[in-house]
Amino acid sequence: MASINKYVAGSGKTTYRARVRLKGCPVQTATFSRLTDAKKWVQDTESAIREGRHFRTSEAKRHTLADLVDRYVKDVLPSKPKQMKDQGHQLRWWKTEIGPYLLVDVTPAVLVKCRDELGKTRAPATVVRYMAALSHAYTIAVNEWQWLEDSPVRKVKKPKESRGRVRFLDDDERVRLLQASRESGNSYLHVCIILALSTGMRKAELMGLRWPDVNLKEQFIILHKTKNGERRRVPLAGYGLELLKKHSKVRRLDSDFLFPSAALNKPVDLRKPFENALREAEINDFRWHDLRHCTASYLAMNGASLAEIAEVLGHKTLQMVKRYAHLSEGHVSRVVESMNSKIFGS
Repeated sequence: MASINKYVAGSGKTTYRARVRLKGCPVQTATFSRLTDAKKWVQDTESAIREGRHFRTSEAKRHTLADLVDRYVKDVLPSKPKQMKDQGHQLRWWKTEIGPYLLVDVTPAVLVKCRDELGKTRAPATVVRYMAALSHAYTIAVNEWQWLEDSPVRKVKKPKESRGRVRFLDDDERVRLLQASRESGNSYLHVCIILALSTGMRKAELMGLRWPDVNLKEQFIILHKTKNGERRRVPLAGYGLELLKKHSKVRRLDSDFLFPSAALNKPVDLRKPFENALREAEINDFRWHDLRHCTASYLAMNGASLAEIAEVLGHKTLQMVKRYAHLSEGHVSRVVESMNSKIFGS
């Protein structure tokens, strides 16, 4: 039910007090100098309340972006331990830039300005991560906290990311790196590089391996902690399996890490030995993570499909492995040729 009352002040100024009262909702009031404005407000407010939009707008006028970030960091981020550090840093950047803004005033135009400012010092992929962190915070605020009707981040275009780095060792580079790793002063380096190349495991996955995760008899490793949060079974074969069997015979009994540090309570740090091996092998522009690209590239060149590569690397979708598609074009051509031969004859 709505009502509009007319008031005339001693000075002769006329105002209109509008009131909207709907069952189960707090009474809403507003004052206007024109009757037409009061009528429009009544109509809009009644519609917004019935559709569940009005009180979200009110919440957006009471909370700032800093409030949103603080609550998200306190209540939501602890449930995402692997992303807690990075996303916390990203969200604090948004808080520094536009924290005092009321949520109702954080428009797509405001976010575009921030995006462009961020892009002056960060790569497009990094800007996308910053926007993704804010987007999820807004999604929680919309769906769970009922602070807003919609997220302004949805209307902001993300920068176009690069196609992704594909740096893998050619045959000569691989031979030189393996020789340098054999001659390294670190006894773990060679076996770790071989395992990285033969399995596609990420560095953190490989370094975090413990002996209970390894089944040499059945020839597989179980990764309990992966980037996408799912357990993954990693097959062992060939030279990598052979080296791991030899390594198991000289394992430390006072630590269950496959590759423990001198302190035994954490994995070894191979950064320096790896850099020295690269320098000795005269290999430039190569990082440990590129060993994973090597695995994917070698799989593609040996006829593996993108789905098979994704399975080996532990990707949930094919998006991340599409960068290797050009390396498997020969395999695709053979598949098409085989299909045509069977259907139409040779």
